[in-house]
Amino acid sequence: MARGVAVTCYTLRNVHGLTVRILDYGGIITDILAPDRSGRFASICLGYDNLQAYEERSPYFGALIGRYANRIAHGRFETEDGSWQLACNNGAHHLHGGVRGFDKQMWRATASADGDTARLVLRRTSPDGEEGYPGNLDVEATYTLTADNALHLGITARTDRTTPVSLTNHAYFNLSGTAGSTILGHELTLHAQDYLPVDAGLIPTGGRQPVAGTPFDFRRPHPIGERIATPGDAQLHAAGGYDHHFVLRNGGALRPAAHVRDPHSGRTLELLTNTPGLQFYSGNFLDGTDGFPYRGAFCLEPGQFPDAPNRPQFPSALLHPGATWRAQIVYRLGVARD
Repeated sequence: MARGVAVTCYTLRNVHGLTVRILDYGGIITDILAPDRSGRFASICLGYDNLQAYEERSPYFGALIGRYANRIAHGRFETEDGSWQLACNNGAHHLHGGVRGFDKQMWRATASADGDTARLVLRRTSPDGEEGYPGNLDVEATYTLTADNALHLGITARTDRTTPVSLTNHAYFNLSGTAGSTILGHELTLHAQDYLPVDAGLIPTGGRQPVAGTPFDFRRPHPIGERIATPGDAQLHAAGGYDHHFVLRNGGALRPAAHVRDPHSGRTLELLTNTPGLQFYSGNFLDGTDGFPYRGAFCLEPGQFPDAPNRPQFPSALLHPGATWRAQIVYRLGVARD
């Protein structure tokens, strides 16, 4: 039960046996069961087997994040309607929608199947003033599992008052499918020329930094752990590893943004998106609680730039009445035979 309401777990399964389980609480992906190079299925994302853990201590495992994924400095921003103060739930800053963001809300769910395609549509209205945000925000998130082993997430939002919007999913991936393992040996490719440096509070300092010549250069595949402890790197020190936003040059079109390969299992994950940026997080705050080890998963979170409502040099994250905010995210799963 969540706040006295029954919670339902929906299962999407394709013809190859790829299975995705999703709650109507938080829009949470609790499980993705995918095969390795030998055809053995295992879960490749972190999650709990009980609702209470998601309600009380989850670090956003698998959840839909909103109204604003990532951080807004001091929880403050301005629109043409005035100044706004959000809940500050990450030290002095606002993170992932606040104390009770979209990850802790019930969604209205509709499940359907059409041939080889399984779909779950989740809807909710975030009321004016929720966590301090202005305006009523109508959101629809559609998970679609296709026969080519791709999980599509399409999100739309509309508002009756100008408000910042950045919606995403916060899945924690470990492609090994082995409990208690780390992702340091996973090989990551990021299609980004620049990233956003941050201060001690993980708020962008305002500029873009080329990845060339830094531990943030994943334009060619590198193991996640290869340079994560580079001595003297102030950015890795500030975040305790990777927890940075990478600038995508997709022009709003759906294009490849990242690719991850686990050499041990052979499992691969390709991420495509139309968003202007992608947060890469290396599980730095996992600490062994509930069996989830330090750096036991990675996150790839497409969305608007962190603190964009306060940074006119960043792509605008403000949604105005009469407009529709759209995000497309595709998780394409595969197996490398080598």
